[in-house]
Amino acid sequence: MTTKTFTATLGAFALAAALTGCATSDEEPSESAPDTAQSTEEVSDQHNEADVEYISGMVMHHSQAVEMSEIVLEKDDIDTEVSTLAEDIREAQGPEIEQMESWLEAWGEEGASGGDMEGMDHGDGDMEDMGSMEGMSDMEGMMSEDDLSELESATGTEASRLFLEQMIAHHEGAVSSAEDHLENGENPEALELSESIISDQQAEIDEMETMLEEL
Repeated sequence: MTTKTFTATLGAFALAAALTGCATSDEEPSESAPDTAQSTEEVSDQHNEADVEYISGMVMHHSQAVEMSEIVLEKDDIDTEVSTLAEDIREAQGPEIEQMESWLEAWGEEGASGGDMEGMDHGDGDMEDMGSMEGMSDMEGMMSEDDLSELESATGTEASRLFLEQMIAHHEGAVSSAEDHLENGENPEALELSESIISDQQAEIDEMETMLEEL
């Protein structure tokens, strides 16, 4: 190979390397785009009445769990583990409420959840009178106003014990409703949520039963 040919070959390799480097540099920003897109979850439009009723009821069910947790977190004499659990429940179920409400809106069912939870605080009448609450009759484990009032009045170890007993029943109702939804629903995201609820809340039931034994 002549010196001129060798020099030309080196130049070609250098040019190719430079172009490859530019291409890699230009493409790097686009590699992070999927992460941004994935951060905004969209729900499938595929759904049936069972999905709507289940998600509507679960919004209210989760909201009451958040309310129960907040009642306990406002107390100063609650068992530390119970307070931590209440905080975990509030932090986990709050975002799920927003997620489920966005699904209802996407399905054109934004009013199906029966509005916000203000009617649950010191409301009149029983749970069946709380506005438009489609599907609520199928949601098991809901506490009555008397139950919530009893929790508000309780203090110390009694409040911790009562919260655990009520939340165990509340979670058991959620698990049962989720199992029913798995048999009757069809929306992929809602079905995935039901599976998650069964797994997560059954684990919390086991945890709370242990806490009760140790109080």
